[in-house]
Amino acid sequence: MVVPSRKLQDLIEEIREAKTQAQEREVIQKECAHIRASFRDGDPLHRHRQLAKLLYVHMLGYPAHFGQMECLKLIASPRFTDKRVGYLGAMLLLDERQDAHLLITNSIKNDLSQGIHAVQGLALCTLSTMGSAEMCRDLATEVEKLLLERSPYVRKKAVLTAVHMIRKVPELSDIFLPVCAKLLHERHHGVLLGTITLITELCERSPAALKHFRKVVPQLVQILRTLVTTGYSTEHSISGVSDPFLQVQILRLLRILGRNHEDSSEIMNDLLAQVATNTDTSRNAGSAVLFETVLTIMDIRSAAGLRVLAVNILGRFLLNSDKNIRYVALTSLLRLVQSDHSAVQRHRPTVVECLREPDASLSRRALELSLALVNSSNVRAMTKELQGFLESCPVDLRADCASGILLAAERFAPTKRWHIDTILQVLTTAGTHVRDDAVANLIQLIGGAQELHTYSVRRLYSALAQDISQQPLVQVAAWCIGEYGDLLLEGSCEETEPLQVEEEEVLALLERVLQSHMSLPATRGYALTALMKLSTRLHGDNNRIRQVVSIYGSCLDVELQQRAVEYSTLFRKFDHMRAAILEKMPLVDRGGPQVDEEVKESKEVAQLLEPAPVPTEPQVRRPDAQGGEDLVGLPYLLPSSFCPFPQASKLLDLLDLLDGTSGDAQKPPPLGPSPEGTLIHLLDLPCAPSAPAPIPNLKVFEREGLQLNLSFVRPPGTPDLLLITVTATNASEGDVTHFICQAAVPKSFQLQLQAPSGDTVPAQGGLPVTQLLRILNPNKVPLRLKLRLTYNHFGQSVQEIFEVNNLPVETWR
Repeated sequence: MVVPSRKLQDLIEEIREAKTQAQEREVIQKECAHIRASFRDGDPLHRHRQLAKLLYVHMLGYPAHFGQMECLKLIASPRFTDKRVGYLGAMLLLDERQDAHLLITNSIKNDLSQGIHAVQGLALCTLSTMGSAEMCRDLATEVEKLLLERSPYVRKKAVLTAVHMIRKVPELSDIFLPVCAKLLHERHHGVLLGTITLITELCERSPAALKHFRKVVPQLVQILRTLVTTGYSTEHSISGVSDPFLQVQILRLLRILGRNHEDSSEIMNDLLAQVATNTDTSRNAGSAVLFETVLTIMDIRSAAGLRVLAVNILGRFLLNSDKNIRYVALTSLLRLVQSDHSAVQRHRPTVVECLREPDASLSRRALELSLALVNSSNVRAMTKELQGFLESCPVDLRADCASGILLAAERFAPTKRWHIDTILQVLTTAGTHVRDDAVANLIQLIGGAQELHTYSVRRLYSALAQDISQQPLVQVAAWCIGEYGDLLLEGSCEETEPLQVEEEEVLALLERVLQSHMSLPATRGYALTALMKLSTRLHGDNNRIRQVVSIYGSCLDVELQQRAVEYSTLFRKFDHMRAAILEKMPLVDRGGPQVDEEVKESKEVAQLLEPAPVPTEPQVRRPDAQGGEDLVGLPYLLPSSFCPFPQASKLLDLLDLLDGTSGDAQKPPPLGPSPEGTLIHLLDLPCAPSAPAPIPNLKVFEREGLQLNLSFVRPPGTPDLLLITVTATNASEGDVTHFICQAAVPKSFQLQLQAPSGDTVPAQGGLPVTQLLRILNPNKVPLRLKLRLTYNHFGQSVQEIFEVNNLPVETWR
């Protein structure tokens, strides 16, 4: 018995009436079984109805792959109703991952050659939706013929199909170049918009096409001027803006054609100024056109006055009530701050106001832009605003804000006192969110400013007495109190209010830090060492300090326990050496902010990788359980957490840097005992190592003007470490964008990639992009390096993977 075929509308009603998902599945399973049976029987009259129902089932998420071959049969049918459903099914059920899609190539070719516009439109829509590279190569000539078809309906669809073909097969560009110039004279809106899109795709993917279409810049300028002055057609006007979609597309094409080309940019200048001044921004359509105008002005070689006008437009966007427009303005200004810093500075008050936006994305963008606007002339005012924002900003922004303030203060600080006050304010407000090196940097800064020792220790003592929850602040305060406790008790400071402090109060404060449940083990180490230092700074009885130190001799934390045991040993058996061992740290010099950037960066890398010199220590002996003596290394008396520079071994510092496991890494072994064992050797400094011979540079890659060079440095104090600077230069006429360099080494090495200086390598020998690679080679084996480069050049996406195995011998021996 033949079951009558149900219509699509009836199936939709029954599915919607299902109360549960199980009922829906039951209905669909029965209908799919009926559809399969109909396909097997080969019912030609109802095949399109069955496939239509199957497509609805597919859109609900149920499997419908068994209808793929029916799509091919319907496409080959001479009836239009069958072809329409067949092409729709091909677009939904077929893609280039399945071999069945190639079977419709001949059917599409036959339909494109017919004179029926509706059928040609169906074939073109299907080809532009799911056409693979093989289909595009086979049908490119047919699409080219249809670009000159009389019917604007067919021409519009042929242009969009050509755009898909160019994206799939860029080498087909030569086929469509001659036709595009003729299509620019079109008056049909859809054909002209599609033509502009096609030319944009051609220029992005072919340098030859870019050079060819620069000749039509005057024609594009005239089309846009007509749109701005007289309008294209009233039916395409939106909110009083004449055809904003076509204006935006033309502006994008002009941006590509005018980039790095003086003559084309000169032709566009007057038009861009006209668009920027005559566009109504009361509606979103006008804002979109104006934003594309700004991007075009900034990308081409425009006049200086025009660039200032573009920045002012973005400044007006910041006052818009729409959050999206304000976000776009902040993002664009952030991109322009490097090239037009003075123009962006005029809108600094508005940017600062955006910090108080309740929207998190807006406040984050405003924070990034505010930090980029800080310079030596406005550092005081901007830092004050940022500190106010830090007190009330969301938790997820505090780390970025605190780090930005610290970096700005380090770079543009007018005085050392202002620098110290700024860091203290940040530590007091958001101490738990600062970078890991903030403690060491502040200790180094205070240690190098001898005239501010009294001022610093008094400020830190007052801050510590008020709050001991901010761990970085507590660590710095404990270091300063231990180092300059005598100045806190006896010295006078005109820059602060009078402060009367007793010895018992200082000791009680440090004991409070030691006993607090909020104190980290590292913080307790600072406080314990500070107490030990105060035993030589204070003039009272040291019994209280001895008792506190002895208590921590049985602490569960191994570091604190060993430190306390050694301190107790120093009290008992080597009390005559205590004053010399615990004397004040030497002053540390810091470079000024006017140092050249490259020299400053190399010094920072050297300071990071080379620990401070460790003096040779005498032997201390303590009785062991058997009555013998055991050696105790005195470097623990000057712990790494107490010094302005880390005192840990070079290898440990590097391993912490590479894999971020400083908390779990093992502590370095104590330094070996000195053969002479005299106190004078505590003050000896190691001899400066001789400068190593320079390692020659190596060129490892070159393609179409893009060149990659490697330069090598081996720090003298760390022979296992190799610093490789990757420098990318571009001698071609087009920018290299989205540049990413990735590296890999064998498992016996350890590699860390620093962030690159940028992701765009400017054309014609512009500023190169650099990236630092740190490689640890403890086994001294020959280095093999594999690099992967991904970038966009002349509109093409490029990926290169190659191995570098000809590195100089000096890089590993």
